[in-house]
Amino acid sequence: MTMIASLLVALVAALHLYFLVLEMFFWTRPLGRKVFRLEPEFAEASKTLAANQGLYNGFLAAGLVWGLCLGEARIQLFFLGCVLVAGLFGAATVGRKILYVQALPALLAIGALLMR
Repeated sequence: MTMIASLLVALVAALHLYFLVLEMFFWTRPLGRKVFRLEPEFAEASKTLAANQGLYNGFLAAGLVWGLCLGEARIQLFFLGCVLVAGLFGAATVGRKILYVQALPALLAIGALLMR
């Protein structure tokens, strides 16, 4: 179960690195606009806010990687909890898809960590 937990934490970290790249570097480009279903005008007007979101996603990924490198479950659980709360809030305020893309992977990783 330890290997599964580590893989799930790494998956959540990788997802948040992907979100960082999308939000900081591809928000106004075709890939970012497609993923987030953005009109070009809105993407351009909101790119600074998106970059800020991306930075926060990077901090979440960094915290998860830090916890993995130290082998410290408490650090991993803290950052997974942050991801879970952000995912639940995003699902409630932005769209249900966030529940499956962000909150569910975090919840699965939390469960795997607690079961090891």
